[in-house]
Amino acid sequence: MRDGQRTSADPDLQAQPLWRARHRGEHRQRLLQAWDLLAGAVADIAALALPVECVCCGREDLALCAGCERRLRMLTRYPFRAETGAPALMDTDGSVILPVVAAGIYREELSQSILAFKRHGQGQLQSVLSKVLAGALAAAYAGTDTMVLVPVPSSGSAYRKRGFSPVHLLLAGVRRSFDGRRPECTDALRKVRNPGTGIGLAGNGLSGGQKGLGRGDRSRKVRGSMRTARGSRGRSLRGRQCIIVDDVLTTGATLAEAARAIHEAGGVVRGAVVLAATRAPAAAAGPAQFRHPGDYLGRS
Repeated sequence: MRDGQRTSADPDLQAQPLWRARHRGEHRQRLLQAWDLLAGAVADIAALALPVECVCCGREDLALCAGCERRLRMLTRYPFRAETGAPALMDTDGSVILPVVAAGIYREELSQSILAFKRHGQGQLQSVLSKVLAGALAAAYAGTDTMVLVPVPSSGSAYRKRGFSPVHLLLAGVRRSFDGRRPECTDALRKVRNPGTGIGLAGNGLSGGQKGLGRGDRSRKVRGSMRTARGSRGRSLRGRQCIIVDDVLTTGATLAEAARAIHEAGGVVRGAVVLAATRAPAAAAGPAQFRHPGDYLGRS
């Protein structure tokens, strides 16, 4: 050090002032900090009292964890035309009887989420699946605001068992998911007991649900099983363009029966939208072939 010159201390050797460590994103206001602590405590207590696991991977505290929700969104990123995988919706010459748009293929996180939602109807699953269905509906009838959404009804026994109708519950969330004009929905279809179809007769093997039934058995089971509601709801379909909404597409027999009932009531069925299709489309091209709105429903 030279005489008469002052040297500055090395800043790296100086003691740093103390301050309270803060988590990134922490609120500055004490009231909001207290609210965050209270919300976290309530969530911890709820997790202890009512433990929840991810329906896909089993991770605790969420009905659908962030990773599985992300994979579900990837599975439903590109809605596609799915009627070619449903025999009841295709004519013998290969022409389409009823066009259907599916949000995704019934597999992995999508199938697990749908099954869990139909069994228990968790609020988180309803929110996620409603957004998925809303995306498929937006693609299916883009630019056709006059469409009426008609949900496929649950049977009386299924409703009593679950306590809710999955499709109706999803449509309630769908209407909240649309930023602009909300689509019109009408609960105009009803399930009916028709002895001529063999419904409810245990001896013919067609009682109960449709799981495990072939194309012919499914068609016979649902034939004549739907009608439109009496009164203004049934009459509201007359002359209206309708899109049928259901959860899962298998052989297409249920959608075909719903279309028949709507036609008898004077409605014009332009197609259907489902959360998932059990079979991939028969076309060689992938889902990207159907990304443009002109390839969906509502087009003559």
